Amino acid sequence: MELKSIILGIEGLKARGNLDLDIQAIESDSRKVSKNTMFIAISGFATDGHKYIKQAIENGASAIMVQEGAKISKEDVTDDVTIIMAPDTRIAAAKAACNFYKNPSKKLKLIGVTGTKGKTTTTFMIKAILEAQGKKVGLIGTVANYICGKNLGESSRTTPDSLELQKLFSDMVEAGAEYAIMEVSSQALKLHRVDGCDFDIGVFTNFSEDHISDHEHPDMEDYFNSKLKLIERSKASFINADDFRVSKIKKLLPEKNIKSYGIDNEADLIAKDITITNSSVDFKVKINGKNERVKTGIPGRFSVYNSLAAISVVSKLGVDAETIKEALLNVRVPGRSELVDNKKGLTIMIDYAHSPESLQSILSAVKSYTRGKVISVFGCGGDRDKTKRPIMGQISTNIADFTIITSDNPRTEDPDTIVNEIEVGAKKAKGKYIKIVNRTEAIKYAINMASKNDIIVLAGKGHETYQEINGVKHHYDEREIIDLQKMPIIENGQDVLDDIYNLGSKSPKTKFMKWSIENAKW
Repeated sequence: MELKSIILGIEGLKARGNLDLDIQAIESDSRKVSKNTMFIAISGFATDGHKYIKQAIENGASAIMVQEGAKISKEDVTDDVTIIMAPDTRIAAAKAACNFYKNPSKKLKLIGVTGTKGKTTTTFMIKAILEAQGKKVGLIGTVANYICGKNLGESSRTTPDSLELQKLFSDMVEAGAEYAIMEVSSQALKLHRVDGCDFDIGVFTNFSEDHISDHEHPDMEDYFNSKLKLIERSKASFINADDFRVSKIKKLLPEKNIKSYGIDNEADLIAKDITITNSSVDFKVKINGKNERVKTGIPGRFSVYNSLAAISVVSKLGVDAETIKEALLNVRVPGRSELVDNKKGLTIMIDYAHSPESLQSILSAVKSYTRGKVISVFGCGGDRDKTKRPIMGQISTNIADFTIITSDNPRTEDPDTIVNEIEVGAKKAKGKYIKIVNRTEAIKYAINMASKNDIIVLAGKGHETYQEINGVKHHYDEREIIDLQKMPIIENGQDVLDDIYNLGSKSPKTKFMKWSIENAKW
């Protein structure tokens, strides 16, 4: 495509050089640049793309787009390279990607789901229902990206950058997909990753404190307003009537086509007569004007809300009640209230809960239906909001009968420090707890102390199959640990080496706190 066609309609551009160039690719990663590529330099949180202009040109870039005011070395740019200057390269990149891939989202029924919790499960439910109806579907989200049933592998972020996103849409169109369902993060909306996307339906699941940090959102107002942009851009929307902040959106955007769903408050779609067990939830709801009983294999009250959101969307798309019921009964979501089979016959649940609200939600749900003890195993990620650590410690020890505080993704932080910060809150609560920094040993400890009627909740990792330590991702899958045939009992104060499990993880050596085994008796 000619360069002048790629930049068509982008406001405020200044150009030097040939605009009739044939551009065969657009990249923001200089390492992926090849001949006849336009390289877009974007300033990120970790690095500045302008530093890699020379490398991009050496790799074959024939045009570069830079931020207005950016310092560029004249020695880095040869005379035969076209330079385009944009007021904001993030905004320009999104528009350029739409042009380059010929606006693929307009050729799809695009459904966006935002909210603090529930995005992944809701998108998977919508996907399952539409596929059950025989539709070809694409999905973009936290767990993985899918095109017409093919898993493209684990995602690097909830919502890809604009260049990758538009390519995914283009690939969906080429594969014959009719629908695209995507998780839309607040960062994606704030940083213009979804600019140019033609949303047919938007969903706002709920809103609570999360993602407040120096490199995400400065405060809750910014966080909410970022998410609100999805509803502003959608032709029709569905919101949670039981969430105080979300329920106000109708008044904020009175001109928009917005419907609601809920359990407790007045809504367009209401769930009644709810029954929750340790393996399922079922409820009554009116679908297409007829009362139906719906059941799904994802337990918990929050699963009702996610189901209602999915039902709202697919009902608008014309899916019949029987198809909806069958799909919801069989849907499974990796790392979301995921029950894992094990040789000991214990109830072990893996969940992605990594915020105070999500941890409270999953533990409270489990507590409401378990006949035995609730054993919580969780940690907090490094290089993220530190204020939530003691809060989560207190929540876990308040709700769970026993808590094992452990490591999550320490990233560049010391895992011992993170665990100690969690403990500050744990000390304030009534429950029993222990600190076991090594996550493998923490899981092993939980399994050995559990009995048949107990439920173990492994929170935080969810679908992730890695641990990030000192900036390096190591293979780490909790399901592999659970699946081990032999699970040796941890004696008081015993150190157990990582290589017992041979999982390829180089986790920091466990540091057990001196603790009497008597404290764990019930």
